[in-house]
Amino acid sequence: MPERDLRIGVDVGGTNTDAVVLDATDRVIARAKRPTSADVTGGMRAALAAVLEGLAADVGRVGRVMLGTTHATNAILERRGLGRVAALRLGGPATASVPPLESWPEDLRKTVVVDAAIVPGGRYVDGTAIAPLNRDALSRFLQGVAGRVDAVAVTGVFSPAFTDQELAAAEIVQQELGEGVAVSMSHEIGSLGLLERENATILNAALYEVAGHVRNALAEALAGHGLDVATYFAQNDGTLMAVDYAARYPVLTIGSGPANSIRGAAFLSGLQDAIVADVGGTSTDLGVLVKGFPRESAAGVEIGGVRTNFRMPDILAVALGGGTVIGEGATLGPHSVGYRITQEAYVFGGATPTMTDAAVSAGRGRVGRDPAPEHLRELFTAAVREADTLVADAVDRMTLGKADLPLVVVGGGSFLVPDDLPGVSAVIRPDDGDVANAVGAAIALVSGSWDTIVPVGDGRRAAIDEACELATRRAVQAGADPSAVDIVEIVEVPLSYLPEPATRVHIKAAGPLGKL
Repeated sequence: MPERDLRIGVDVGGTNTDAVVLDATDRVIARAKRPTSADVTGGMRAALAAVLEGLAADVGRVGRVMLGTTHATNAILERRGLGRVAALRLGGPATASVPPLESWPEDLRKTVVVDAAIVPGGRYVDGTAIAPLNRDALSRFLQGVAGRVDAVAVTGVFSPAFTDQELAAAEIVQQELGEGVAVSMSHEIGSLGLLERENATILNAALYEVAGHVRNALAEALAGHGLDVATYFAQNDGTLMAVDYAARYPVLTIGSGPANSIRGAAFLSGLQDAIVADVGGTSTDLGVLVKGFPRESAAGVEIGGVRTNFRMPDILAVALGGGTVIGEGATLGPHSVGYRITQEAYVFGGATPTMTDAAVSAGRGRVGRDPAPEHLRELFTAAVREADTLVADAVDRMTLGKADLPLVVVGGGSFLVPDDLPGVSAVIRPDDGDVANAVGAAIALVSGSWDTIVPVGDGRRAAIDEACELATRRAVQAGADPSAVDIVEIVEVPLSYLPEPATRVHIKAAGPLGKL
């Protein structure tokens, strides 16, 4: 049996789906870029088939496949393929003033949620019960939604620090509704902050069917090539999780695309600290590399109009990509031809002026077969000038005026960015940068995190040690090698106005993939 030393990274973007094969020395030995299909899954299969065909007799050496996907994001944005959810909050009577889903867009709420309730329960910050968990009220609510829901989302007040009531509620859900109804618990999904964590938990519950579809499509595509390999999904922070773990926490895949690009840019450029611009067909995503990992956002992230609080890369997205449509007066976007660029752009014989046409006209790249029409050259020149200003302003916003960092430009539309840009020390275009997102998926570590509250005083050290153990356990559950997991981040934030001093602690553990 051949040594299974090859791994494949796949990343599904809005315009293209990229795939790469890396060997044991992290060298790219095969690569493919295919248009993302309308159903997303078709493009993934095409890219995967292309790189496997390039391997020929070495296909049997593939041991792992890593996937970064927009399936979850698209499902929420398009209100498509989402499961039906019952939302249950353990927090009465203290949290009744703001009911669940209060800030959700009406169309998404109607698509996802069958019913919602607040039952007595939850804990204060010191662990004291707001009220005992009311099992009778919980059972009555569940009996009312029986047969109408695919999943139940359970959110308790301060459950990341005190998990007992959510675990008890999950047992009651299984007793009342059976094993066929999934349970999404908030202490496994988000950090402190009740409403945002509740939102993320409900979205996670709604995405179980989507995650199952993607998992099955990937398994079928691999089986079609005779491959029995370990599979992983990329998650929000640029690390990986095993496919079964991702099926339980699909909402954690939502920010995987930009995170993959940033990690891939770090690997291909060899830089640990830099600005990264990933130029795709629809948008340019800018992020910041800090010690080789994406800088995380301090603010909550809004997805499809819903505010959440799980940790995501600090990304600035601007409506500039290879498929961006140029309007009258050289206005850019926000519309893009997306994956239809090979039919609609002038350089491919189409009749829609795009930024790819403008960049080719300016001599920044050679794409397509047809030259830019003469009567549009002035428009294209103005569009390039407008695009350069847009990118420079975006870089300035990400660096806060700090001009000594290099800019690593990756993505299929990287030729849109000029070689000389104000606000950066240099513009770097690494080899294989156009598939950096797939490379980022293939080289990623596996991580787990834990967010909790610990006392200040004699119990602090023991509480932090326990949190580190829980974060490590999560990393191992996600697929990390138990013998090689390290604690890579400990963040403590003092909490004010409490009767007893305490700090909020975030722990992150990461390590390489376990052995096959």
